Amino acid sequence: MASLPSILGGLDPTSDRAVFRQIADQLREAIDRGRFKEGEKLPSEAELVEHYGVSRMTVRNSFSILQGEGLVHAEHGRGVFVRPRPPVRRLASDRFARRHREQGKSAFIVEADAAGSHPTVDSLEVKEEKPSQDISTRLGSVRRVLARRRRYLLDGRPVEFATSYLPLDIARGTQIAEPNPGPGGIYARLEELGHQLDHFEEEIRARMPSPSEVKTLQLASGVPVIHLIRTAFDTSGRAVEVCDTVMAADAYVLSYQLPAT
Repeated sequence: MASLPSILGGLDPTSDRAVFRQIADQLREAIDRGRFKEGEKLPSEAELVEHYGVSRMTVRNSFSILQGEGLVHAEHGRGVFVRPRPPVRRLASDRFARRHREQGKSAFIVEADAAGSHPTVDSLEVKEEKPSQDISTRLGSVRRVLARRRRYLLDGRPVEFATSYLPLDIARGTQIAEPNPGPGGIYARLEELGHQLDHFEEEIRARMPSPSEVKTLQLASGVPVIHLIRTAFDTSGRAVEVCDTVMAADAYVLSYQLPAT
């Protein structure tokens, strides 16, 4: 690593911005410019204390800001490290292409392959249940659904968990109700059952996670989640599945192609 004076500037004594915020600003800029790369350890508290002539508490407050922004994470006894950038690019216009299902690949496997990561699924639960009012309305006022809950991991790291809700008259007694729905996932099975998929509608919002979501996705302090609700429609216009997904925001880039007309 280059010397600190060549990477970080000095403090501005005339500024009304708090010293610990000035230090956080300089560290953030150095990260954004790639002077501290993904996975690289930041200068230690002692090094920053010496460089800026401040107290350890001031440096710790600066680190806390960056941790709250999700830019860095602390490892006990080792130091503070730059968090990796999102490894998965989710291309909305391609992830549900029929050719992937015909190749026996689910959308998650396609994305993992593109990222060069190893995908796994755990915490799988499949059961019949009464849906919430929102899910029922999205599926055409159904009273009972088949719910498929699962957590997705890339290279052993949890990145999202999702629940798919399907009308019982479609899913009950089919391979969709099995823990492993087979090659191509549940969308391939839906089409085999005569529900040719026509389009998907997605609603996306970002928010801070609940305590259970922090635990399930093993999120670092300050990392938000992306909450996505997707509805799949067949060619008759029927809603055949609603998928409620929560994703670690530091694990994904959502990419869209929009028509110009």
